[in-house]
Amino acid sequence: MSNSTTDLGKESIGRLLLKLATPSIIAQLVNVLYNIVDRIFIGRMQNGEVAMAGIGVAFPIVLLVSAFAAFVGMGGAPLAAIKMGEKDNDEAEKIMTNSFSSLLIIAAILTVIFMVFKEPILWKFGASESTIEYATNYLGIYLIGTVFVQIALGMNPFVNTQGFAKIGMMTVTIGAIINIILDPILIFGFNMGVKGAAVATIVAQAVSAMWVLRFLTGKKTILKLRKKYLKIDTKTIKPVFALGVAPFIMQSTESLVLVSLNSQLQKYGGDLAVGAMTIMSSIMQMILLPANGLTQGAQPIISYNYGAKNIDRVKKTFKYTVLVTLSYTFFMCLILMVAPEMVVKVFNNDPLLLEITSWSIKIYFAGIFIFGIQAACQSTFLALGQAKISLFLALLRKVILLVPLIFILPIIMEEKLLAVLLAEPVADIIAVLITAICFIVFYKKTLNVMYKNENKLVENETPSIN
Repeated sequence: MSNSTTDLGKESIGRLLLKLATPSIIAQLVNVLYNIVDRIFIGRMQNGEVAMAGIGVAFPIVLLVSAFAAFVGMGGAPLAAIKMGEKDNDEAEKIMTNSFSSLLIIAAILTVIFMVFKEPILWKFGASESTIEYATNYLGIYLIGTVFVQIALGMNPFVNTQGFAKIGMMTVTIGAIINIILDPILIFGFNMGVKGAAVATIVAQAVSAMWVLRFLTGKKTILKLRKKYLKIDTKTIKPVFALGVAPFIMQSTESLVLVSLNSQLQKYGGDLAVGAMTIMSSIMQMILLPANGLTQGAQPIISYNYGAKNIDRVKKTFKYTVLVTLSYTFFMCLILMVAPEMVVKVFNNDPLLLEITSWSIKIYFAGIFIFGIQAACQSTFLALGQAKISLFLALLRKVILLVPLIFILPIIMEEKLLAVLLAEPVADIIAVLITAICFIVFYKKTLNVMYKNENKLVENETPSIN
């Protein structure tokens, strides 16, 4: 692929990764602001600590909505990039347009289901008498903008996968700036409280969605949304869904984890502990989303060169990715261990909340230092189209390890609150070790197949001399 700014097949890997990953990282950092800015302002409302706990209870549903966008977007974008590497842009456009149609259908279904059942779901997710009103007020408005979330988050990977990382960055940046401006105006100026935060979010997502659609139907894009491909073709969309299951589970299981944590924390620590988890889930986003930004910057390079059978560039891109992500997660872990209070004060100054959150951070994030390995390996499998391995790794950390540990450790430990928090680092360390082993085995196997195919191609093209 070649355009005026980016050639995924020829340009220097280091320069290319910097060019694509930097906007992706910035985009993810800005994306963090959507929820973090809401929580910063909500935390400074009257009864801010209770309101934050209410938002924390609603947040698993917000994550689930975003997970469906990743299901389609992160499933379709790597396949479109592979087709581009094979010089089949028509098929790539079919994948992208089918993905767009799927997102619209999913948005309609999610809106209806969550609107109807939001309150009973929130009670199951750990709401209390004091937090349920805040949770329902926020979620009732947020769900109106589900279609905008699906389009903005689900179609933006198709912008990035073409090499237009700066445009992809602007999708998120524009929305975040609007959100930041509207939050204090609506929350405090119009005295709307958590409802104001929700309105600011859906307005911001609506603008981001329009930005994406304008680009993907405009003159600058390589792949365009085509009317002739709007009707969903089963053969086209099935591989998208198969590959998208892994990123969907990565995000949706984050929702499952938060539900499990909130219910256990409510049981052993009350609303204050749930409020602490609301802050820590924001910090987790601050760590994981920029790491995801780096891996998203690397994915188009790996996918394109895998499709083009350029093995050396695939290997070199992975080495750069794992080195940088590992360095980043180690550095972030160091900050949290040394100065947790500094981070917590960004959200709330309540002495009791500050104390319990600062203590919890040192336990909850103790294993995050090596998480960069997990992020790099898992995203590389996704970029290579290895759906089954990506799915297993997505299930491993959260569903197979973390969720059971959240309920098992309090049974076998006397300090119940400590036990719930300890589940995270234990799951992180075990998951990274298993992921690294899987990657070494399957990555080598995949590249060996590529070497064999490349050698067969050379042999077939070489004329025999008799």
